[in-house]
Amino acid sequence: MPSCLLFFSIFLLLFPFSTQLQSSQAWSLLRIQRLLNYPPFLSNWNNYTDICYAEPNPYVTVVCYEESITQLQITGNGTSPPLPRNFSINSFFTTLTRLPNLKVLSLTSLGLWGSMPTKISRLSSLEILNMSSNFLYGIIPPEISDLKSLQTLILDHNMFTGSFPEWVSSLSLLAVVSLKNNTLDGPLPDSVKSLDSLRVLDLSLNSLSGPLPDLKGLTNLQVLNLEGNYFGPDFPSLGKKVVTLILRKNRFTGGLPSDLTSYYMLERLDISYNRFVGPFMPSLLSLPSMRYLDIAGNRLTGMLFQNMSCNYGLAYVDLSSNLLTGSLPACLTSNLKNRVVLYSANCLALRDKSQHPNSFCLNQAFAVGILPHKQKKESVHKTTVAISVVAAVAGAILLVGLLMVFFLRRANTRKAMKRPPRRLIVHASNGYPSKLLADARYISQTMKLGALGVPSYRSFSLEELEAATNNFESSSYMGEGLHGQMYRGRLNDGSLVAIRCLKLKEATVPRISTATLS
Repeated sequence: MPSCLLFFSIFLLLFPFSTQLQSSQAWSLLRIQRLLNYPPFLSNWNNYTDICYAEPNPYVTVVCYEESITQLQITGNGTSPPLPRNFSINSFFTTLTRLPNLKVLSLTSLGLWGSMPTKISRLSSLEILNMSSNFLYGIIPPEISDLKSLQTLILDHNMFTGSFPEWVSSLSLLAVVSLKNNTLDGPLPDSVKSLDSLRVLDLSLNSLSGPLPDLKGLTNLQVLNLEGNYFGPDFPSLGKKVVTLILRKNRFTGGLPSDLTSYYMLERLDISYNRFVGPFMPSLLSLPSMRYLDIAGNRLTGMLFQNMSCNYGLAYVDLSSNLLTGSLPACLTSNLKNRVVLYSANCLALRDKSQHPNSFCLNQAFAVGILPHKQKKESVHKTTVAISVVAAVAGAILLVGLLMVFFLRRANTRKAMKRPPRRLIVHASNGYPSKLLADARYISQTMKLGALGVPSYRSFSLEELEAATNNFESSSYMGEGLHGQMYRGRLNDGSLVAIRCLKLKEATVPRISTATLS
């Protein structure tokens, strides 16, 4: 009997983890400690250490469940030594895959370097993956999409490149995606709209660009941080449960959406250093949950009044470098012990050298095409009236012109259909008044033709005479008499006529010419 007890005691000493932790997982933890050489106290771990029940430590957390490690969190600090020269991230992840029941893996600020191995997909039970503040580079491996239970993905402060991974949309349980401070570029794909469970999306400090997809369908989204990218130009379309919205240092333009004042859960709004224009909505100051408001570095206009209301819990307000006029609301200047208020480089009525004159804000507003709301309405009304008047006048002129053309054509048609007139057609001119052709003595001579049964006389236009003589061609010339040249012509009806061209001086009296015509 004593020999049996001795054998059992030796067995417990040799296999201390058998009832607490699987031996392979215990060995894996010890190997991780040797690969990292950090934290120092991990060097005390050995086969006799009850790791699952180790005392809590700010740098290491191990949680076990049913003889398996389910959580492993190791956090470095500024004094942690560099990794050994022979460190291999592939070997490190190979060791991690021997912990198949891991649900939480957090390895932060450990100086891990290299591209993330594709064998990460073997940790199929992972729900939380945090590899932030290391030196991981290359593209984010698409094998992460095999982790169907993943709810949180944090890869902040690394050197990942490439575009935002479209495969993220295949992880239907994702609630947190944080990829800030990497070197990602390109647009945010539309596939992100399918992440119905998404609560936090942090893509700050990258080089992402282009318009944002419609995120209004992400009804659970509470935090959206896009700081330090090139997104734009339109303000993002979001659901009403947003608590934190950070758009600073992007390329957003245009005005703020009117429904922004209905985001009653909004606590932090930062749209600073973009290109927003148009009216600032003072009601943002009084949103029931607002704690932090920063609109600095835009071209927002509007007049502030002392009697405007503010949320009592508002702790930080920055209105600097806009085109605001009026007076600073009294609610912002009260309770300054618990509140920071910045308002320089506007046109507020303050005895403060940091303010511009009103004319500056007005000129700047016109320079970027901004008008106060009332002036815009008046301008639009005046423009509409002016356009209507011009259109009416132009229409009237066009109608009168058409009528004149119609009646002139009709009159010309009637003239062409009439026989030659039986009376003298008078063509008055500056040098020859109508009396010249209406003189009785001239008419009496031509009346003698009436007895012969032919038209007594008729007049011809210059165009008819030119056509009859082929433009007074030399072949039609008959000679020259005392009173002028004679030409022979043939009319359109075949009749031959003789045409005399009189030579008259400018000072010739019409009465003297009458004798010549006779």
